[in-house]
Amino acid sequence: MIYMDNAATSFPKPEAVYRAVDYFNRNLGGSPGRGSHQSTLKAGAVLLECRELLARLFNIADAAQIAFTANITDAINIGLKGVLRPGDHIITSSMEHNAVARPLYGLSQEGVEWTRVPCRPDGSLDPAHIAPAVKANTRMICMLHASNLTGTILPIKDVGQIAHQYGLLFMVDSAQTAGVLPIDVEASHIDILTFTGHKSLLGPQGTGGIYVHPRVKLRLLREGGTGSASESLDQPTIMPDRLESGTPNTPGIAGLAAGLEFIFKTGMENIRRHEQELTDLLIRELRNIPGLKIYGPGDSRLMTAVISFNIAGIDCGEVSLLLDQNYGIITRSGMHCAPLAHQTIGTAELGACRISPGFFNTTDEVQKVIEALRHIART
Repeated sequence: MIYMDNAATSFPKPEAVYRAVDYFNRNLGGSPGRGSHQSTLKAGAVLLECRELLARLFNIADAAQIAFTANITDAINIGLKGVLRPGDHIITSSMEHNAVARPLYGLSQEGVEWTRVPCRPDGSLDPAHIAPAVKANTRMICMLHASNLTGTILPIKDVGQIAHQYGLLFMVDSAQTAGVLPIDVEASHIDILTFTGHKSLLGPQGTGGIYVHPRVKLRLLREGGTGSASESLDQPTIMPDRLESGTPNTPGIAGLAAGLEFIFKTGMENIRRHEQELTDLLIRELRNIPGLKIYGPGDSRLMTAVISFNIAGIDCGEVSLLLDQNYGIITRSGMHCAPLAHQTIGTAELGACRISPGFFNTTDEVQKVIEALRHIART
């Protein structure tokens, strides 16, 4: 199998990730914050270590402002629904994933006003178009860092400066970039950062989280047991307990910590460089295949390792199926949970086939993908 669907979930994981999950399940097993015995203290140390690694990665001053969630979609819902009220106005790009678009559509039915600033056909955004969209009732700007459809990197630092200038909250969806592109919450004026563990952070599925600046007060989506202030029926006010009701996925978080340690040891710049090399090779060779059209910037400096394309006369789903069944190559086709992005790049009727190599892919594997697509395009 040649796995080329890292934009959905990175695979394989570093060996240390598998070992960390297995070690926790076999040797620890305690519930963090539930009691004071040895197992629960060790489990709590796992969460603390991972929080500190995340704070280091994102330049977060206080690791306690990071709460773990079931996934990034959960985190995005916490951020959006915890801030916005009927009558508020929010600005996003036109490339947002359904993890942002669906909660906002639901909120728009309840009186939240939503403006989508149009991006270019390659998915890129001119930050100069943000300020004219600001209104008297604008509360927040929310934006993905890079598109899961085209890989296009959006200018979060520039947009964060605009949000800061107008006194607006700035929320970032880092699903496609955390672990492969630098993210600095201070430099980019990020008030709410959402992240997932199972993509470029190289951790297991079912892990993710949210950073909330201390000045941001979120309305709660859920309350429950936190292991702290248990004598009170009020939800704790301190972070991260305020947003962490219920037993966390501690084995998964142990694996996430191992993924973060791998990133620091390997060097994010080295991971990024390797993925860029694979992306450049794919773009260069796929452009020479008759009938194959690539979407997005077409320049690895402006995008993550995500390449979407169509072959004239062949349904994208069929292309993905042929790659899987005939060549053992795993890709993704269809709408990629991003209909707004497809509308932006002009593929709402077609969908697209997506190749997303990762750090553990090789040049030889990429060459096999290229040859397979050449053969499919000829038949």
